[in-house]
Amino acid sequence: MAEGFAKTLGKDKIEVTSSGLESSRVHPTAIEVMSEIGIDISNQTSDPLINFSPKDYDAVISMCGCGVNLPPDWVTQEIFEDWELDDPDGQTRETFYRVRDEIQARVTKLIELLDT
Repeated sequence: MAEGFAKTLGKDKIEVTSSGLESSRVHPTAIEVMSEIGIDISNQTSDPLINFSPKDYDAVISMCGCGVNLPPDWVTQEIFEDWELDDPDGQTRETFYRVRDEIQARVTKLIELLDT
């Protein structure tokens, strides 16, 4: 969801890559709740972090409060934020809505920070 918001709200302002400690799928309910607000994330992927170099990024965002598990080069970037968001997987649709809205607010603030 964060990648979808960042690509939509940050269009022509920032570039976005989504990764994780390992590859992961986009949850079908996340696809649905984002689609409801006009953002298609159905073709997004989360590739393994080992496929990327921290030197290529100005900002690093951890989505699960698991930043302590990242290699040191990632957490020492100029902008590093560890967004301790609930994982909506296995939760109610309302949880997906709440997390979606929290992500939208945080992505909006991040784009403002990066666009200064």
